[in-house]
Amino acid sequence: MAKKHTQQKRIGIFRRVWLFLAVLGPGLITASADNDAPGIATYSRVGSYYGYTFLWIILLVTFGEIFVQEMAARLGAVTGKGAGDLIREKFGVKTTFYAMVLLLIANLGTTIAQFAGIASGAELMGVSKYIFVPVVTVLIIYFVLRGTYHHVEKFLLVLSLFSLSYIATVFMLKPDIGSIVRSAVIPSFEFNTDYILAVLATVGTTITPWGFFYMQSSVVDKGVDIESYPLTKLDVVFGAAWGNIVSAFIMISTGATLFLSGIRVESSEEAAMVLAPLAGEWASLLFTLGLMGASILAAIVLPLSTVYAISEAFGWERGLNQRRDDAPFFYWLYVGIIIFSALFVLIPGLPLFRIMWLSQTANAVFLPILLILALKLVNDPELMGDHRNKKGQNYFTIGLTIFITLVTIALFLIPFITGASMPV
Repeated sequence: MAKKHTQQKRIGIFRRVWLFLAVLGPGLITASADNDAPGIATYSRVGSYYGYTFLWIILLVTFGEIFVQEMAARLGAVTGKGAGDLIREKFGVKTTFYAMVLLLIANLGTTIAQFAGIASGAELMGVSKYIFVPVVTVLIIYFVLRGTYHHVEKFLLVLSLFSLSYIATVFMLKPDIGSIVRSAVIPSFEFNTDYILAVLATVGTTITPWGFFYMQSSVVDKGVDIESYPLTKLDVVFGAAWGNIVSAFIMISTGATLFLSGIRVESSEEAAMVLAPLAGEWASLLFTLGLMGASILAAIVLPLSTVYAISEAFGWERGLNQRRDDAPFFYWLYVGIIIFSALFVLIPGLPLFRIMWLSQTANAVFLPILLILALKLVNDPELMGDHRNKKGQNYFTIGLTIFITLVTIALFLIPFITGASMPV
């Protein structure tokens, strides 16, 4: 009897685990794509310059990302519409147009940064970017044009597993746990332009406007409704938590090696190269594999986020389950963004890291505008009924919006106060 009870208990556990794995999708993919090439570059640079002291910011934005992405998913599940649709319906064409222009600029810069990460990862592994980037570009276009939403989602989930390499790297390095915990729970801040720009870049690569648009659109494309939403909510919370754990581990790996050795890097590929003599070839290889997997994942997701939003905003057919003939703008814009970004990174002598860094800052500057629009939408009784935000959700999101706005204002005021020039 006891043996049968134990077997039933094990079966129950396996079923729950299988059910959990089955619902993983938009939340995990969005959070994993946040740890993209510019994100890894940002965390690598921050870790080498400031050690573990930015971990408290990662902890703060983890809660922020959970709240923001959950709002996006809930909006999609309740209304069955993407964010672009709702912004056009509730705020008019003019507001929608400006929002789409800002999104396109930020997303195009970030997509270029993904292909820069693919190029860097290839060259770190001894493969010419002039061969590898075109091959990856063709494969991405072919896969997305030929696949349905569920096929693309499964492939993106596999790519999400590459982030495990950063966790493995930290376990190899064995950093001081006490220092890590103190930095995560005790905030510190510096009032200078470089530091504030780093804060903005860190927030901008973690809670992103494109992530909000992609989350809501993918929930709609997947066919999630409010009855099945609780499982999607679990995916969102787990994805955001997991993505930021990986972000922290990237920062810890560079803080434990580069910062303590007095080495400052400006990019993720520099970090991977320097890790080899400091931590061994395996640490460097794992770091490079993480960069490559994340870059390919985000190179697929970022353009999708862009074309979802723009197609929704102007009322065009969209979605990976649509035939190409039924949604020509959706697919042709996607292909155009991919090809433009790939060709751009093959131009010799471009300051690719600066593009990565500034694309994250642009995301952070645009984010408060999007959060204000999102709060109005998710609290609209006509749209959401009983599924509006709770007071605590509103207070936290408003506080996050104010924090990002104040940091942005400080970034532009510091040069006037100190006489220093703003880094570009």
